[in-house]
Amino acid sequence: MQSLEKLRERLKVAFNVVVLTGAGISAASGVPTFRGKDGLWNKFKPQELANVDAFLKNPELVWEWYRWRRKIIKNVKPNLGHYALVEMAAYFPDFSIITQNVDNLHKIAGTKKITELHGNIMTNKCIDCTYEGDESEHPNADDAGQKVPRCPQCGGMLRPGVVWFGEMLPQKAIAEAQLKSSEAEVLFSIGTSSTVEPAASLPYLAKGNGAYIIEINPDETPLSAIADQRFPVGAHEVLPKLALLIGKIRNKHH
Repeated sequence: MQSLEKLRERLKVAFNVVVLTGAGISAASGVPTFRGKDGLWNKFKPQELANVDAFLKNPELVWEWYRWRRKIIKNVKPNLGHYALVEMAAYFPDFSIITQNVDNLHKIAGTKKITELHGNIMTNKCIDCTYEGDESEHPNADDAGQKVPRCPQCGGMLRPGVVWFGEMLPQKAIAEAQLKSSEAEVLFSIGTSSTVEPAASLPYLAKGNGAYIIEINPDETPLSAIADQRFPVGAHEVLPKLALLIGKIRNKHH
């Protein structure tokens, strides 16, 4: 592992920076993992509800679960880690975020360039046509009076705009993430287990093309062994400090 001086040198001259985030960046916001802690849903496993077969069999039940999830997430706020990334973006000509999260917190914090590998829980899409839209455009989607919201284009059933178990990730998002990672000069891997593909391969793709890899995670992961710099703490603890450091060295450099 390199010293902090090497980290400073790379951040000082980097043009292209990519940030890969997982559930860990949202931990300080209190985003629940939806593993059945609520009495209403503890008889279900996420795999039993978050799949196409379950939706087609009982769309009302699936929507009831997602309304409950959305209600919880709407009461959750971005944390210092999310906001620090927005600050950091201002110092690099090309700065983008690739996230495995569906919680929408990066966008709420103000992130502009983001690739969502697993979709966004606050969006809807039609199962019959290509329509996609924000859930706020369809108030009926959160209205118990209409159990299954309908597509404004074709009248088909709307579903949450997330990737379900058994589904392929959106090819456009994967291609975008792979391209950005291959071009990165510095890549941050933040709060991700580095075990779920295809996201797990992105830091290695960047590393193979000469990128400097920074891992931020309290727990060791398969990526830890090849990371150039590792911070074994929560994202909300170290990212604000890194944002200050970047601000100083980039302003001085320019």
